[in-house]
Amino acid sequence: MTQDNSPAIRSATAADVALLAELGARTFYETFVADNSPEDMAAYLAAAFSPEQQAAELADRRSNFFVAEIDGRAVGYAQLRAGEIPACVAGAKPIELARMYVSKDWLGQGVGEALMRACLEQARASGYQTIWLGVWEHNARAQAFYRKWDFRVIGAHIFQLGSDPQTDLLMERALV
Repeated sequence: MTQDNSPAIRSATAADVALLAELGARTFYETFVADNSPEDMAAYLAAAFSPEQQAAELADRRSNFFVAEIDGRAVGYAQLRAGEIPACVAGAKPIELARMYVSKDWLGQGVGEALMRACLEQARASGYQTIWLGVWEHNARAQAFYRKWDFRVIGAHIFQLGSDPQTDLLMERALV
């Protein structure tokens, strides 16, 4: 922890491929395993968090990754990504908060807040005026967290988890 008792946030580098693959797969699994079939979880984790996929995402200049560390140990990460924008996102100059994952042992201890501050600051500094995200319709904890940060529901889309089409709520907020 830093002196003000908040997690240290740093930008991820190409050297973080294995860390992001492991941390992403572990935190996604921790969060969603109870509500999904083992087959669907395995298929999604293999596709989304392979080292090859993480290397490609890290190399993509449209993405920024932030790693949260406490005592030198990675406990969460977030990804900002410019790119495709759903039609329901109406705000000017939007960027997506594509991922925000925190290890279950660190939920409620300021990691998500520190990652959100870093994402909002980076998005503003890069000239974006709107930030949007997708969150599973059954993830009430995450929805409450995003509402606390002034995100509001603007629509929905399908998130494919293995063979299971699930509904994500789309949320946005202004950055200005």
